[in-house]
Amino acid sequence: MPKMTFISPDGKRTEVDAPVGLSVLEIAHRNNIDLEGACEGSLACSTCHVIVSQEDYERLKDATEEEEDMLDLAFGLTHTSRLGCQIIMSEELDGLTVTLPAATRNMMVGD
Repeated sequence: MPKMTFISPDGKRTEVDAPVGLSVLEIAHRNNIDLEGACEGSLACSTCHVIVSQEDYERLKDATEEEEDMLDLAFGLTHTSRLGCQIIMSEELDGLTVTLPAATRNMMVGD
């Protein structure tokens, strides 16, 4: 089974099993990784924003226009930022490493 690594904002690394066909967001939730996903993967928020390692970023499929639009709302955006709900695990992504940003911006919560 493929594996992936989450790096928390404080630098702690957590390697987990990453079943093929699940999103990074689903894998995080299965492993009690603190990745929010307020819209539950419906591309309506940016709370599952992750920063993909540079070498892994090259292995990902290009982001859709809808994902790019949501990423524009993400806190701490980088050139390798993606939404965890849009990265679907495959054998080719074995070893994927993502860093959780220090904060998220949840536009879905009322004031």
